[in-house]
Amino acid sequence: MPGAPAVFNEQAQPQLQMNLTQNVQRIGENAYEVVLGITLTCKANDKPMYLAEVKQAGVFGLSGFEAAVLDGMLGTQCPNVLYPYARQLVSDLVQAGGFPPFVMQPINFEVLYAEGLRQRASQQAEGQLGSETAGSA
Repeated sequence: MPGAPAVFNEQAQPQLQMNLTQNVQRIGENAYEVVLGITLTCKANDKPMYLAEVKQAGVFGLSGFEAAVLDGMLGTQCPNVLYPYARQLVSDLVQAGGFPPFVMQPINFEVLYAEGLRQRASQQAEGQLGSETAGSA
């Protein structure tokens, strides 16, 4: 809690910002470590009230899947398993700091994964277009 204890005297409406990250690392032939990171920042009058950061990790054994299906499993199903634990940890941290409970809503990781695929495809298309333009000059 930067600015404590004065932060408890703030009368402004708090502004919350949540950032979500995911990291996947292959740790064996059929084993993957998936790390789901959640950073919750609360500010009032542009002054930080609190920062809660949690990284929840799990090791998942996955075999027999095609590459695209495996990527989808690591990007959707694994975070779905980890999220309830990370959500509880964030809630506990905020409440233990003396702030009102913060209940994180469920997250649709399938939609986030699909958006990530669209962004990657768009970046690849732009990269190919840029290299074709550079090659024709």
